[in-house]
Amino acid sequence: MQSGQLKRRELIVLLGGASAWPLMARAQQRTMPVIGLFGVATAATWSPWVAAFVQRLRELGWIEGRTVAIEYRWADAQSERFGR
Repeated sequence: MQSGQLKRRELIVLLGGASAWPLMARAQQRTMPVIGLFGVATAATWSPWVAAFVQRLRELGWIEGRTVAIEYRWADAQSERFGR
């Protein structure tokens, strides 16, 4: 009878440990810095400046999607949208 209990305990420990692996893997992942870019106009209006900004970041070693994330928000000439 005890051997059955031991196997059950081993199984529970094994399953418990296996369920922690995804959490440990996620905890070891490095998070990427995020830059928030807010524009009052539209994305099309700001595209030359955004391209220059991204190019300068690249020159400094920050590559969008690889070493830094950039989140863009456009107000489309509606400044009240920034209040959100």
